[in-house]
Amino acid sequence: MAAMFSVTPVGAFSDNYIWVLHGDARAVAVDPGEAAPLLRHLEEHGLALEAILITHHHADHCGGLPELAEACPGIPVYGPAGIAGVDRPVRDGDAVALSFGRAEVLAVPGHTLDHLAYLMDGALFCGDTMFAAGCGRVFEGTPAQMLDSLKKLARLPPETKVYPAHEYTLSNLRFALAADQHNPILAMRQSRDAALRERDLPTLPSTIALERASNPFLRCDEPAIRQSLRQRGGRDGDDEAASFALLRAWKNDFR
Repeated sequence: MAAMFSVTPVGAFSDNYIWVLHGDARAVAVDPGEAAPLLRHLEEHGLALEAILITHHHADHCGGLPELAEACPGIPVYGPAGIAGVDRPVRDGDAVALSFGRAEVLAVPGHTLDHLAYLMDGALFCGDTMFAAGCGRVFEGTPAQMLDSLKKLARLPPETKVYPAHEYTLSNLRFALAADQHNPILAMRQSRDAALRERDLPTLPSTIALERASNPFLRCDEPAIRQSLRQRGGRDGDDEAASFALLRAWKNDFR
């Protein structure tokens, strides 16, 4: 069944996306790190903000909340407990009822300990946990936590659309090609996505199927990636979590 809403990216800062879900004249915003671009978008398209969904506490994902509270008083803000401006705390297994659907809440710790994702009618809003061809840095959790969170998302139906919060795709693909050199899907992605960026178009959404096939952080136990890890540092980890940690450390230093 077709989704009852559309999804539009609203650019913020240099590479953030505020995802705006809209059905008829009502809208829901995911991770408004800045208020101004979101408010402009709502006004230009005649949309009334119904709710806000927050994935985690980093300022580029929730920094616009104070200004939005002034501009749109009374708008419910769903997200992890303890974030200033979140008045409807949610956690794993909860559901957010919206006028055009129901968003399931998934806990995905690793990038931060409080990180959540929202799944609604085949659309996944995953903040900084899963990126197109990549994943977020492990700031507060452990590599094992991050890997478990990525696996949790990878178990979603293959046709699930993936809406990360950053336009990091080309940078991630450069690393993926270094780590998984003989994966033919990566060359296809790089060509297609480079053409999109040349036209100033987003490379997103991705899909779970595409990420399973080409995201190195979902493939860190594959022989080709373990070989790349050995070639780089002489070892490939004692298990999948150790390989993931080595791969993430390599990406942290990759230029």
